[in-house]
Amino acid sequence: MVRIIFFGTPNFAIPTLKRILSSNHDVVAVVTQPDRPSGRGKRILELPVKQLATENNIPVLQPQKIKEQVFLDTLTQLGPDLGIVAAYGKMLPEQILTLPKFGLINAHASLLPRYRGAAPIQRAIMAGEEETGITIIRLVKEMDAGPILKLQKISIGREETSSLVEERLAKLASSLITETISDLVKNTISEQEQDHSCATFAPRLAKDDGLINWSASAETIHNQIRGLHPWPHGFTYLGKVRYILHRTTIANTTLPNINGHKPQPGEVIEATSHCLIVAAGINTALEILEIQPEGGRVLSAHAFLAGHKIKPGLIFSINPL
Repeated sequence: MVRIIFFGTPNFAIPTLKRILSSNHDVVAVVTQPDRPSGRGKRILELPVKQLATENNIPVLQPQKIKEQVFLDTLTQLGPDLGIVAAYGKMLPEQILTLPKFGLINAHASLLPRYRGAAPIQRAIMAGEEETGITIIRLVKEMDAGPILKLQKISIGREETSSLVEERLAKLASSLITETISDLVKNTISEQEQDHSCATFAPRLAKDDGLINWSASAETIHNQIRGLHPWPHGFTYLGKVRYILHRTTIANTTLPNINGHKPQPGEVIEATSHCLIVAAGINTALEILEIQPEGGRVLSAHAFLAGHKIKPGLIFSINPL
């Protein structure tokens, strides 16, 4: 039996923690980030990993600062054999990395050394990648730079959003982590140094990442929208109203000539009862399938067009006009 301290915060970590709890190993504590206000009412909500740990009577530690001496002393007293990290959200100091005899291992949602950082799934989809995966690494002081213990690839569908890919990767992470624990105990693990010269980075998302530049190709915009679902979402403006685009697809259409000219990027070129198509850059077009006026409901293109006066020639833009 391995004594494990588990570090994790969001839903991505849940399948891995559940898998470990169902094994014959002993989770001596769960470390998760402090509860934070959420929603319009700013209510304090328990984070997913904390909820699961509490339901299973596992001690929960939520240090405000990861280097707090009281927290470090508590970890030492627990005497862990192994630390497991799945989307904890903070860099861990050397005092923690060297504490367990088997060290700390991390399930990272990319094919390292590509997409090191906080948003690997989203950034990979936004870049139009056709595959991603889970890499189990040994944690070191440098972010996501430790040796690779296990790696497995999956394909990314052309219409898949970040939320769908994350769900599949979370399940994959749970199986690879348990395999890695077994190999560590049997001392059959093989470590492979990353090729650091090939490293790319996936910085944390910001709301402004969602602003759509209609001069980009339809493929680029489509990848941006599905990569930023469920947060912060791709968005654009029509007149003074901000619209969030939830689902799109690349339109299989040739841009028409309007009064002898090609439509400009962002211009509505088709707005029938079921179809909303907008011109993009490089002679491409994007079909909007689901759209949400700010403060309103998510609507299908059909429902949106039934309730809004949208006609060809209107322009979606990067600023309210």
